[in-house]
Amino acid sequence: MKKTYYLFNPGRMSRKDNTLKFTPVDEDGNDGQPKYIPVEGVSDLYCFGALDANSALYNFLGKEQIAVHFFDYHEHYTGSFMPKEYLLSGKVLIAQTDAYSKPKKRMPIAQKFIEGAAFNMVKNLRYYNNRDKDTSAQIERIEMLVTQIPKATDTEMLMGIEGNIRMTYYEAFDLIINDFEMGNRTKQPPNNEVNAMVSFVNMMCYTLCLDMIYHTQLNPTISFLHQPGFRRYSLALDLAEVFKPILADRLIFAVLNKKIVQKSDFDHNLNSCLLKDSGRKKVVKAWDEKLNETIKHRLLGRSVSYKHLVKLECYKLVKHILNMEEYKPFKAWW
Repeated sequence: MKKTYYLFNPGRMSRKDNTLKFTPVDEDGNDGQPKYIPVEGVSDLYCFGALDANSALYNFLGKEQIAVHFFDYHEHYTGSFMPKEYLLSGKVLIAQTDAYSKPKKRMPIAQKFIEGAAFNMVKNLRYYNNRDKDTSAQIERIEMLVTQIPKATDTEMLMGIEGNIRMTYYEAFDLIINDFEMGNRTKQPPNNEVNAMVSFVNMMCYTLCLDMIYHTQLNPTISFLHQPGFRRYSLALDLAEVFKPILADRLIFAVLNKKIVQKSDFDHNLNSCLLKDSGRKKVVKAWDEKLNETIKHRLLGRSVSYKHLVKLECYKLVKHILNMEEYKPFKAWW
């Protein structure tokens, strides 16, 4: 079974026969003990830190359909190496472009993304409201904002509603999370531990959505809620809205409240706060375990992983733009 590999300060990477060879390099430029990974067991790579590799290696990765996602020192997603598209479909591309270019087609999809995101946020808040965390004010406010979604006439109005929903939702984080305070949402850079966690795990959710889009016929640059732009995969941003409450936020609540990640796992510099390598490794381990968990899918009648749920969402979107089946956003039922 193929799996995702997370590389922290990976140093050099090269091909060794049919394996990937990683050679860590210390601050003095000395080589460490190399690690070998059979290429047939790799689905994709996440690289945190500098990676030295040549074009021959990327040719090899491309042939093996292995994507590489890069993150800088400040934990920002900086880009991906994506193999040549192998699920190209002119029919889907034309339909997706048509759905974007016509407001009557685009708006219902964009509204569904926010509807699904808001539902999943409220689901989280209700869970904690039933466990002596009074989130009733935030639930009531979000439910009122949701009634404005059908009234929006363009995506700018929708993004404004989404922003208010998320701001209200974040107000409850200080009620839900023990021993840490979030305060206002800050990024680039985050100013405290909770904001650092939100930025890091949201970024992981975004790259997961990008990876799942790549495994369908969808084009990741043609989106419906977020405005398509240069050098970004905006459809992944759309899908991430639906899954961040279920995948990212629930993970944050768990690792902080269970003290899996502690204050010592963060590095404070002036007005910024970032996860140390120790913290990143703990979060990544919890993230990988979460993605591989399975739940019983009500419609399919079988167990599927959380990771596969994202791919299923992509298929639902394909069916919608091909006029096969109306898109209904993923809503947690547990």
